[in-house]
Amino acid sequence: MATAEDRFSKKRLRSSYFTVIISISLVLFMLGLLGLMLLQAKNLSNYVKENIGFSVILKEDVKEVDIVKFQKSLDASPYVKSTEYIDKERAAKELTADLGEDFVGFLGYNPLLASIDVRLKADYANPDSLQWIESKMMENPRIKEVFYQKDLVVLVNENIKRISLVISVFSILLLIIAVTLINNSIRLSLYSKRFIIKTMQLVGATPAFIQRPFVWRGIVNGLIGAMIAVSGILVLLYYAQQKMPELFNLQDVELLGSLFGLVLLLSVIITWISTSLAVRRYLRMKTDKLYA
Repeated sequence: MATAEDRFSKKRLRSSYFTVIISISLVLFMLGLLGLMLLQAKNLSNYVKENIGFSVILKEDVKEVDIVKFQKSLDASPYVKSTEYIDKERAAKELTADLGEDFVGFLGYNPLLASIDVRLKADYANPDSLQWIESKMMENPRIKEVFYQKDLVVLVNENIKRISLVISVFSILLLIIAVTLINNSIRLSLYSKRFIIKTMQLVGATPAFIQRPFVWRGIVNGLIGAMIAVSGILVLLYYAQQKMPELFNLQDVELLGSLFGLVLLLSVIITWISTSLAVRRYLRMKTDKLYA
């Protein structure tokens, strides 16, 4: 009979540990995804901004040699990420494809001008910088016009600011929820051990001695949960890298190290504090209250 009871107790104990580890891993997985979003927020913002650019429309009489020199000077500029030269013939082909009809044949000539498409670095993709770049460009006698969508630039920058604010608020809320969930899971797992904790106290064990094995067990459970969460994040990150390699780079060791270090650190801190508080709660509790 005693053997059956021992088996049942061990099975129940393993089930309790398993439940806590799964709960911790799920919560840490969500926190890890949030951390990935925060760490990637700048990359995402830069990716969007660097797709903002402008077209430098060149005058009709500009020579090919001068265009090449001008493009090289643009490439060397601190605010330029990349440039692409589009001659009149290519511009006509692209517009014909967009319109679905041969406007050159209808007009009898090609009215389009050669241009250079410029992609800016993220730090310069804002209205003030673009206005300054435009005024500087127009000082060049070879340039007829600088074209970009001003409203789009303003809209993109405003939306990025709003999204950053929403992510910050959501991060704080999710962190509070995560700590609460892990804390409740640990408290429930220790509930079945409340009599053991009180018995140890009654026979003279110090609070630190009583807490130590429970805290270590909690930290180990937290680390196992963190490893499971990290594995899930790696799988998800690998899948995302296959779909969007320009945004998610598995070779970014510093980024991944920061993310996984954050998850492991959170698992240790949260389980340590939650377990310590839960054990102290039962140590302060009167014996008759344990039966409630």
